[in-house]
Amino acid sequence: MPEAARSDRVEGAVLVGEGEWGRVIGRLKQEVGEAAYRSWLKSMRFERVADGEGVIAVPTRFLRNWVATHYADRLLALWRTENEQVNRLAIIVEPRVAAFAQAKDEEMVTAPAALAEPLAMPDIVEVGANLSAPLDPRFTFENFIVGKPNELAHAAARRVAEACVSPAHSVPFNPLFLYGGVGLGKTHLMHAIAWHVRMQAPGRKVIYLSAEKFMYQFIRALRFRSTMDFKDQFRSVDLLMIDDVQFISGKDSTQEEFFHTFNALVDQNRQIVISADKSPSDLAGLEERMRSRLGWGLVADIHPTTYELRLGILQSKAEQSALRLPQKILEFLAHKIVSNVRELEGALNRIIAQMQLVGREITLEGAQDLLHDLLRANERRVTIDEIQRRVAEHFNIKMAEMTSSRRARAVARPRQVAMYLSKQLTSRSLPEIGRKFGGRDHTTVIHAVKKIEELIESDSALAEDVELLRRMLQS
Repeated sequence: MPEAARSDRVEGAVLVGEGEWGRVIGRLKQEVGEAAYRSWLKSMRFERVADGEGVIAVPTRFLRNWVATHYADRLLALWRTENEQVNRLAIIVEPRVAAFAQAKDEEMVTAPAALAEPLAMPDIVEVGANLSAPLDPRFTFENFIVGKPNELAHAAARRVAEACVSPAHSVPFNPLFLYGGVGLGKTHLMHAIAWHVRMQAPGRKVIYLSAEKFMYQFIRALRFRSTMDFKDQFRSVDLLMIDDVQFISGKDSTQEEFFHTFNALVDQNRQIVISADKSPSDLAGLEERMRSRLGWGLVADIHPTTYELRLGILQSKAEQSALRLPQKILEFLAHKIVSNVRELEGALNRIIAQMQLVGREITLEGAQDLLHDLLRANERRVTIDEIQRRVAEHFNIKMAEMTSSRRARAVARPRQVAMYLSKQLTSRSLPEIGRKFGGRDHTTVIHAVKKIEELIESDSALAEDVELLRRMLQS
């Protein structure tokens, strides 16, 4: 092929890719809103599309990690609607992107509207450079929908936030330990606490970051022999918030430093807020003294959402969008998407984007077609935690009995039903199921499954109970 022709072809491909990217980022901006777009997505730049891979560039490593965690899946899904050949997304760090973004902003200053536009997200008070992670402007107490599954965690978070801005700065419980599954609101509450302190007492020193970044900062301090600076930075704050603390399980040196930081802050009556996917007692790979410290204050569990809570969340989000969404569609989503709030909001955002871009009302059938991939995923994704909760509610026993050692029939039979359903409705192995039921051996699970299979044949009442629970879990 002549050189000129090859050049024209490459140039044309890039232009096509840029056009696709423009439509993709435009749709995502509609979904997430102006504030989140300006905070996280505005600096992204299209690089290329080649061999089924779409490549975009961001100016910093942190922004790359944030976009990859929070927006990559949706970006890829939107890109695929523009170009089915794009099946991978790569996010690269390119410092020149920052200069380009700055130049664009300088051009915008000449427009009067740009002069009057407020910042999308004020900076959190930081100790040291680049320690605190940015806060999501959507995650405030005002935007948090309270229901029975999260009311204790919400009330505790509120209490901590208010105490942190009081003149006396009294600590109600230390630490506040929030735990629960993915997408149930732990991070939202942590951001809400930080926002409240930031707005009501801007002089307070706050650090909010993930356990992974805490470990990274500690390793960096060791590497550059600046551990004293590290200690001073983390031990001089008014509020320390560590997200996903399970990440430091098995990391002995990081645990040791966190242990001493924890003790130093508690001794100074400084507030600590921790989140994890399990309670302190269930976090494997943590030293016993660390588990003991984490359980010192208040441990608040965020349970899986109920139908009523999911519907309330959807109604609130729909009101914020200023679009009229049929109630039957909201009820349909609340019934069908039960895994976590993040997916629930993502489904609603997709419907809102469809209505805004196409410009017409959406029907229930249209919503089902639009969300077919998400609905299929939720039909397959029944968790053992959800099975245990549903079975406990159905048989009117405490959730704790699912992992207890009690052998009374009123407790043991529901526990066996939950093990049976876990084997039928999840892809978990027998040892994994046993661990979720108080560390039982896989042979106990086998016995439970066989027992329920036998009783279903002979006990019609139990067979009806099991079938009802199966339908509830799969609906």
